[in-house]
Amino acid sequence: MSKRAVLMGLMVLLVGAVAPAYAQGAEPVMATGGMSWQVASILAGGFALAIAAGLGALGQGKAIASAAEAIARNPSAAGEIRGALILGLVLIESLSIYVLLISLILFFLQPFAPK
Repeated sequence: MSKRAVLMGLMVLLVGAVAPAYAQGAEPVMATGGMSWQVASILAGGFALAIAAGLGALGQGKAIASAAEAIARNPSAAGEIRGALILGLVLIESLSIYVLLISLILFFLQPFAPK
């Protein structure tokens, strides 16, 4: 099965899982004792951190595997490959740290709090 088919299947499952949320009545969620804005902010930050950490780890693993294979094929170019690897790992990690910063803003500064 191709990657595109797997991705499309996951997207269909995600949309199917979220669809019942749109079938609710017109009364506000807060009036029915539903999720508060604090819980929503924490959940959004937690999901963002989980996705960023998981995909960042996959990207770093792929980069390290490719660099190790390249060094094994051409040991004389190890210095250049190592430099490009470190730069790539720094950029991947900076994206994860950026998501951490956004999540901390959601946790502590509470930008969605009712005024």
